[in-house]
Amino acid sequence: CALLAPAAGAFAFRKAGAARRRPGGAVQGRQRWRSDGRALQKLPVHMGLVVTEEEPSYADMASLVVWCMAVGISYVSVYDHNGIFKRNNSRLMDEILKQQQELLGLDCSKYTVEFANQDKADQVLNCQSTLKVLSPEDGKADIVKAAQNFCQLVAQQQRTYTDLDVNVLDNLLSSTNGFPDPDLVLKFGPVDSTLGFLPWHIRLTEIISLPSHLNISYEDFFSALHHYAACEQRWGK
Repeated sequence: CALLAPAAGAFAFRKAGAARRRPGGAVQGRQRWRSDGRALQKLPVHMGLVVTEEEPSYADMASLVVWCMAVGISYVSVYDHNGIFKRNNSRLMDEILKQQQELLGLDCSKYTVEFANQDKADQVLNCQSTLKVLSPEDGKADIVKAAQNFCQLVAQQQRTYTDLDVNVLDNLLSSTNGFPDPDLVLKFGPVDSTLGFLPWHIRLTEIISLPSHLNISYEDFFSALHHYAACEQRWGK
């Protein structure tokens, strides 16, 4: 089962004035971030960044996304329960691009940024990572839509009701098409809930709770990764 790990006692979280960047310049920072990623015993393939606070910060979320890129996480999902990031994804992407250029430099390869339920793809700079910006409509509503599509296939005699299993439902869900299930979710805010974030996909996801994403530092982010790398996952057994 997914586990909410409280931040108290687990992380030294600095709220006010916390530095987003490591000292020593961008080049030294890039080398350190990559070294940090390789040093971890395990690294999540897909990380979810879930904000339960009412006023999300584009700059702080962009920092988190860029740090995911820098340490080598392949898939990143950004989610807030009001859908603010998804409605304003251009603003978020502008901030991500700005911080990529500042923190990662111009030597990273290009990648495709995908937005859930959209056909349009945009190109920005990154280090082999793919990003999806999600909202509540990509959670329970997506499951309802998948169920309706399956019922239509049964009605059209293209499927039978006995065909429905986990893999079939996974293929019918559009919000995470091409994405593996999240290995780790960082949940930011005082609410002890993921507030609708991909309910079908987080059955075995490790969930770590942090008090806020505002002014979050790289050290707080890496502490969460270190906690994940050290935890024993029993996959519900």
